[in-house]
Amino acid sequence: MQGSLMLDVAGAWLTAEDRQLLRQPEVGGLILFARNIEEPRQVQALCRAIRQIRPDLLLAVDQEGGRVQRLRQGFVRLPAMGRFAGLENALPLAEACGWLMASEVLAVGLDFSFAPVLDLDYQRSVVIGARAFAGNPALATALAGAFIHGMHAAGMAATGKHFPGHGWAEADSHVAIPVDERDLPALQARDMQPFVRLASQLQAVMPAHVIYPAVDARPAGFSRRWLQDILRGQLGFSGVIFSDDLSMAGAHVAGDAAERIEAALQAGCDMGLVCNDRAAAELALGRLQQLGVRAPARLSGMRARSRPDLYGYRQQPRWQQALGLLRGAGLLDS
Repeated sequence: MQGSLMLDVAGAWLTAEDRQLLRQPEVGGLILFARNIEEPRQVQALCRAIRQIRPDLLLAVDQEGGRVQRLRQGFVRLPAMGRFAGLENALPLAEACGWLMASEVLAVGLDFSFAPVLDLDYQRSVVIGARAFAGNPALATALAGAFIHGMHAAGMAATGKHFPGHGWAEADSHVAIPVDERDLPALQARDMQPFVRLASQLQAVMPAHVIYPAVDARPAGFSRRWLQDILRGQLGFSGVIFSDDLSMAGAHVAGDAAERIEAALQAGCDMGLVCNDRAAAELALGRLQQLGVRAPARLSGMRARSRPDLYGYRQQPRWQQALGLLRGAGLLDS
């Protein structure tokens, strides 16, 4: 049975407590953070240890580029996505970056990165900023589409975030509850455009911990209006819906961790993330055990579609070409 809870572990190697937790069938995924990562061979060994316990678990990471990349030592330091806009050959560069990112993530044994960011950069949000490709919807869509094409070519599923758009709300949902006062037509005209145009290319979507009171009083990730009526109904999206981290302050409006994961799944999320708080993860797990939730089969579409050899992928001509393109454009820090 594929579980509906994605959680994390404390260190670079599994503890006995971690192993027992991962054996619970309600656990369906694990996300790695910087504290879990030393260098490529260690990450590969950690992923193998996890799969020995649960071969079916989805293994994820946030490897966007810029300030949000967990894989660093022994990996390419990727540029922030906002650096592509305005460059000559921006689309081939974005595609090369998507392919390179996905190849490195897949090579160490992970299934996918939660990428790309489809938010728009209004130069308002303290948490989005240069994580976004652009402030212009058409340009952001084109660049993200190229990045996704590169991810797919490497064998990785794409996750668009943070639906319907986190770029306007100024507060950081990690520590506050952001509010975006604009109405639905305004959101449809701009922020939702990348999601609308790329819906058929996305295997997953992650909603924002943002309240859009003109549409619904609940944050998007807890809203059937946003997830069922709009994302599923109007946009026709049939892929996976992941909650954003339910430990973030923006999710606390829904109650404790047990109430949050139940609310997220009832709203339409297929898998809930509870990170950086083991007690909260165990509380959420207990609620799922009570509910007897079965995760949908579509989660299997997030598995890696290819697995580059960790010791040989950098010799591939496409690797050298992608690295050369990004380096030639001045996009690589090292």
